[in-house]
Amino acid sequence: MQRPRCRRHPKTLMKIYGKNPVLERLKSNPRSIRKIFIAEGHPEASYIRGKSQKWGIPILTVPHSKLLKLGRSLNTQGLLMEVEDFGYTPYPDLLEQAKAKGQTLLLLDHLTDPQNLGGIIRSAACLGNFAIVLPIHESVEVTETVLRVACGGENFIPIARVSNLGQAIKEAKKSEFWIAGAVVKDGKNLYEVQWPFPLALVVGSEQKGIRDILRKQLDLEVTIPMAFPRLSLNAAHALTAFCYEITKQKNQKQA
Repeated sequence: MQRPRCRRHPKTLMKIYGKNPVLERLKSNPRSIRKIFIAEGHPEASYIRGKSQKWGIPILTVPHSKLLKLGRSLNTQGLLMEVEDFGYTPYPDLLEQAKAKGQTLLLLDHLTDPQNLGGIIRSAACLGNFAIVLPIHESVEVTETVLRVACGGENFIPIARVSNLGQAIKEAKKSEFWIAGAVVKDGKNLYEVQWPFPLALVVGSEQKGIRDILRKQLDLEVTIPMAFPRLSLNAAHALTAFCYEITKQKNQKQA
């Protein structure tokens, strides 16, 4: 049985807005929703009211101007909900779950851009069977901006925060995970490498890459070949390419 997720501040609420993120949260995790605001005349109003009534979620119909204010002038697409603060999965539980379900771990080393984290969550959710590990210090966490970019993907990806990413890698190795690293150059070609499973992939920040202390623990280094050497991908785009290739090989092994 999966243990319940821990929460940092149970009374803290976050805002989710936009059609896809709101509807996906309502389908996937309605218990986390505390209130939904709908713009007057919204075409999804009847559907949302029907789903919300089942879970006892309060619905407030408000003018567009009110919703614009609540959304801090961002494009809410007429929908905004207040939800519980994001619930992280304890790392031991996440590791156990990843081993049992064949999930690939994505360990993000000092990633600081919430847009990148949101994009990574969205890609990982779309491709499926991934779990994310973030360090507590000098790292982005799951914020409202991250949820907006993730577009509902956070409902399908377990995420843990750890105080020491190096120790998390050691614990993954004890659970028989192979540790690979995404490096800018001198790694094996992404399109030619044979991934070992179960797998954990370490990804560094765009500015510094993977820290040397973590790089020493890698079993395998992999690089995306660039058509033009002076160009590079941001962390979210690069990780999408890695996740695609990992998923493709997983599917081929299972066929």
